[in-house]
Formats: sequence, C-alpha cells, structure tokens
Amino acid sequence: MTDLLWQKAGVQTNAKIMQFLAGNDVLLDREIFLHDITASKAHVEGLARIGVISAQEMADLKRELDALAEDFRAGRFVLDERYEDGHSAIEARLTERLGDAGRRVHTGRSRNDQILVATRLWLKEKLALLEVHCRAIADVCLQRAAQPALPLPGYTHLQRAVVSSTAMWFAGFAEGFIDNAWRARQTSAWIDANPLGTAAGYGVNLPLDRTHTTQALGFGRMQVSPIYVQLSRGKFEMAVMEALGSAMLDARRLAWDLSLFTTAEFNFVSLPAQYTTGSSIMPNKRNPDVVELLRASYATVAAARCEIEQLLSLPSGYQRDLQFSKGSLFHGVTHGLSALELLPDLLARMQWNESAMRAAIEPAMYATDVAIEQAAAGVPFREAYRAAAQAAQEAGQGRTPESSLSARSSPGAGHDLQLDALRQRLESLSA
Repeated sequence: MTDLLWQKAGVQTNAKIMQFLAGNDVLLDREIFLHDITASKAHVEGLARIGVISAQEMADLKRELDALAEDFRAGRFVLDERYEDGHSAIEARLTERLGDAGRRVHTGRSRNDQILVATRLWLKEKLALLEVHCRAIADVCLQRAAQPALPLPGYTHLQRAVVSSTAMWFAGFAEGFIDNAWRARQTSAWIDANPLGTAAGYGVNLPLDRTHTTQALGFGRMQVSPIYVQLSRGKFEMAVMEALGSAMLDARRLAWDLSLFTTAEFNFVSLPAQYTTGSSIMPNKRNPDVVELLRASYATVAAARCEIEQLLSLPSGYQRDLQFSKGSLFHGVTHGLSALELLPDLLARMQWNESAMRAAIEPAMYATDVAIEQAAAGVPFREAYRAAAQAAQEAGQGRTPESSLSARSSPGAGHDLQLDALRQRLESLSA
C-alpha cells in the first residue's frame, strides 16, 4: 500500500488493523473511480478560480486526470491493494506525475466530500438508468395491452374471481412502471445536490467557488450546509434504494404471476426457451429459473437498503461506520438494475395460451356482473348480491368472456382501458 494520506511521523501502522480498516474499500471504489476523477477536475478548476493553484497547474492537473481516466478505462491503471482507496490513488498518481502540483489537489477538500460527490454522481447515473428500464418495461406492456385482448381469469386470494384479460394484465403493469419511472426521476431531482466543498463537514477557511463546481458537475443545486451534507449520507442512498425497490416490488409480483401461469396446472403462459433452464437429473424439465430469480431479486435490493439503514444509528458528523454502506449500495443497485433490464424482452416474447385461459373461466365468475346489472336496474345491491350468490353456477348462461369485458365500462376496466392516457403519461417523461 502506498503512503497513507493521513500518515504522521512516528506513528506505526499494524498490517492486520490496516486490513480491517481498508477491507475491500479500494476494490469497491472501482465503481465510482471515474466519477471521483470528474469531481477532482471540477475541484481543480475551483482552486484555480480562487488563486490557490495557477492556471498552468490547473491545466497540468486536468490533463493528468484525463489521462488517468483513460488508463483506467483501458486497463492500464488498476485500482488495487497498492492504494488505501480510490481517493488516495488519484492523489498518488498526480503526485507521481506532477510533484507539488499533485500534492496541492487535496487543498480544501476531505475524503468525506470526495466520496459523497462521487457517490452522488453515481446515484444520479443509476437513477437515470432505472428510469430508462422502467420506461422500456412500460412501453412493452402498453404495446401488448393494445393487442387484441384474450380472456384471462382474474384472481383474488389466488381463487378464481371475475373475468379479466391479457390487456388488463399488461395495462396494470404498464401503469405501475410508469409510476416507477416518475419516482426515479423525482428521486433524482431530490438528491441532485452538490456536496463538494464542504470538506469534513464543517467547511474550510477558503472562499471555495462552490457555485462553479455545482454547475461544472451538472448538479441542480448546491447542498449548502456542511453538517447536512454529512447527515444526508445514507439518507440519499436509501431514497435511491426505495425508488429501485418500488420497481422491484412490481417486478416481483409480475414474476410471481408468471411463475404460476407457466405451471402445468395453469398453463396460461409459455416462456422463450432462453429464459428457462433444464434439470440436472430430470430430462423432462424446463424450469423458469430467470423468472424465479427475478422474483427473488427484490430481496437483494431490500437487504441492501436495510443494511444502510442499520448503519445510520449515528450522531451528526462523519463516522467511519458509513464505509460499510458502499458495498451494499453498489451490490443492491447493480443487481436490481440488471434484473429490470431483462424484463422488456421477456414480456415482449412470452406467449399466452388462449385455450387454457378460456377453459379456466367458469360460470360463477360472471356472478359479480349479474349482481351489478340487477343493482343498476334498481334492486338494492345487497339483495342482488345474495341472489347472484345463490345462483352463481347459472350466472354464466348466455355470457362470454368478451361480453363481460365489453360491459365493464368503468374507467380502466376491460371496455375502457384508457391506454391513450397511459401512453401520454409515459411519453410526458420524454418531454
């Protein structure tokens, strides 16, 4: 490991203690290393604007930061155990290349605001990706909802309840993922605050140009209070995990439906072969493993959020406990996004089995239609309800799934899906 940024003369370090302190921090920092470099460039510009470094030093530092970024992308520079973390690696590289100019790069900043600004940029990037995935899922669902509707049993308590349709099923998840896309955007706006320039949480005795770094890094606003900057660490990450978790909850319920619908007992859905696997012992099996792991993926996101929350039993100011938030954050967000990325193609290519779905619609599933028709004709609803219940098996006489759905005229129901309104909401995200 290179010389520690905080090392002082006469203080000995212990290898085991240092390993515990560092853990896999430097490896995790690979995830945000390029964002750390970007923020370092903005910081260098800010130092030049207040005369702490010269214009030439700024140009040299920015050139070497660009070179470091390119070397990292190309694999010529590897962030590994030679360094305590990504921040020290940047300073070590700049010092090696530029001497005293490299040693000046840390003026006016702390590793606290370094990690915060790099993570904040990473979170904004991932929220944008979350919005993209949710919009793609919603778009596929709307396309399929616009196709001719096939009858599909509607369930409550996992019991056959009323006639539904494939169009209603797709429309439901379309609206869910439109909302998830909006939540991703709103969360991004909420966390879009620049923490750079607050140092260790109490500011510094320099007139740092925080307005410039805010604009240079593309933040919507400056996060003003240095103390709140530290208070927001973990809090903002949890907000991102909650936005992602909202989408993953819908993905889990969708995956649950497909898990049931693909069983031989239901036989409503066939999945593309690429989304199934075989058994290691049973030659007859094709297992919906992708769907099952999609269903399980919410647990990874929820566990990551829970771990971050449990770390936040802290007083104000920075505490080293927060180092442990990085691993759970990176793992949870990366896994959740990779799961969502699979859904658009899966939903576009899954196939409904119309004959099995029709066969599952039994006469009693029209009883609700009968009760409401009688109530509309003037019979008190509770009386109509009891009569329909007593004659539930005869309720389907002369009825078809299509007639039931076409009569369902309440907004959003089978006859009035309002797909145009949903499409408009989705497209407004592009405005």
